[in-house]
Amino acid sequence: MFFKSRLIQEVNNGGVFIFNLDRISAVIFDLDDTLVNTALDFAAIKQAIGCPSSHDILSFADALPTAEKREKAHQIILQHELDDAASSVWIDGAEEFVLSVQAAKLPSAIVTRNCRRATALKLKNNNIDIDTVITREDAPPKPDPTALLRIADSWSLAPAEIAYIGDYKYDIFAAHNAEMQAWLYTKPTTPRQYAKCLQRIHKNNPLFQQENAKT
Repeated sequence: MFFKSRLIQEVNNGGVFIFNLDRISAVIFDLDDTLVNTALDFAAIKQAIGCPSSHDILSFADALPTAEKREKAHQIILQHELDDAASSVWIDGAEEFVLSVQAAKLPSAIVTRNCRRATALKLKNNNIDIDTVITREDAPPKPDPTALLRIADSWSLAPAEIAYIGDYKYDIFAAHNAEMQAWLYTKPTTPRQYAKCLQRIHKNNPLFQQENAKT
């Protein structure tokens, strides 16, 4: 949250770019808190698996010393994700924005750090009609750019032509690592058009460079 508040401050000091579908060739979305609301309690998950608050949950679970501990940690994570999927609904304005992307005949996809089962439930429960979906079982999780680059290659598009939209630092890092346009979604405090909640974050943003060096 500290990163995001600092990043928004940086953006508001001169880094705002208006999102325009005419200036891109495709869109890739994050899922949680970008298209659908999530109630995942990451602090509770970290406590349950013994993960320090400053560590990434997935990386911590993967690095546990025994297969038994790794499996137990991932099962805890999975259950939290499945519970969250049961109540997850569209973010206000997100469905209309996706429909506008599709109406413009632009390819679209989802890349999420969620597991495949929770992702499938969220897509089904909310009738999210996006066919290309990559979860953490399908490619290394963000900020690794593999999933984004795989999609760009399948579309025969240069990464720079593609907008990646997400709400968290790993989304920004992944987009920059893939040389795509990075767009930060920030939930508004009052109702407003989805596109007006998007802010372009360039790779030379000093805060990006500082935070990316920590990952």
